Amino acid sequence: MDRQIDYRHLESLIALLTVARLGRYTAAANVLGVNHSTISRRIDALQKAMGGHLLTRSPNGWELTDLGRRAMSSAEAIEQAVEAIGSQEETGALAGHVRVAAPDAFSAHLAAPALAKLQAKHPQLVFEIVSETTRARQTRTGMDLEIVIGEPSVRKAASTKLLDYELRLYATAEYLEAHGTPAQVADLAGHSLNYYIDTALTVDKLDEATAALPPMHRAISSTSIAVQYAATMNHAGIGLLPTFLSEHYPNMVPVLHDQFTYQSEYWLVGREEALRSRAVQETVRALNDAATAGDWFIPPFPAYNLSSG
Repeated sequence: MDRQIDYRHLESLIALLTVARLGRYTAAANVLGVNHSTISRRIDALQKAMGGHLLTRSPNGWELTDLGRRAMSSAEAIEQAVEAIGSQEETGALAGHVRVAAPDAFSAHLAAPALAKLQAKHPQLVFEIVSETTRARQTRTGMDLEIVIGEPSVRKAASTKLLDYELRLYATAEYLEAHGTPAQVADLAGHSLNYYIDTALTVDKLDEATAALPPMHRAISSTSIAVQYAATMNHAGIGLLPTFLSEHYPNMVPVLHDQFTYQSEYWLVGREEALRSRAVQETVRALNDAATAGDWFIPPFPAYNLSSG
């Protein structure tokens, strides 16, 4: 029989809840503002109090045991009680720490403005947005939510399509005047392409985007789409770029739009443990609403974290 949970172990229960959602002690420590060893001590103390293992290590990170799932139910009840106390002063108030990984264009132009609006309504919410362009990982990443390009195939996670978008070819008038305007797709063989680095590209959907193009000299390649824009805007070649941004910049001249386009999409991935959090649920709702409304933030020049993927 399970031992009775001693509710003096409140900090330990919250530590368990956070590790279960993020899959890593280090990620949980970062969210809770303590060090890794503190998380470990709290989990150990709770396991001794309950008389069994609450977590087990797997290729996907730390996973809950059956006993751990029962303990997590108690931890979630405590979390909801704390939220209820806070909501006495502000009806529906939310608090928490939500970590989101997303490609840089999505991060800067949709996620950040959408979550800024949500945070304005709930000042106790804290968001971390990690800008990266990768496929959905099978292993736990320390993230509550992942935004990926192309339909993911992930075990023990829920996924939903947020929106479709297009990649098309663009160049500046200066580049086309100097190098000529392609009349058909085959003419691209004589031009330079600004796109992702072949050897660093791990997203199949983005890799397939150039399959219908002839081999092109790579002028300036980058893992950051901001660098691709900067290269294209500075006449280094033709960029294969998302239309939801390019159509807002007058110096981006469409190239062969009547002959070539590539369809892609953004998907949202969330683990079951994370999706039970009200803060994460509201984050998902905010991102879905922004995607449905096409609520893109368009600055004078693409704004990204140039140091990340």
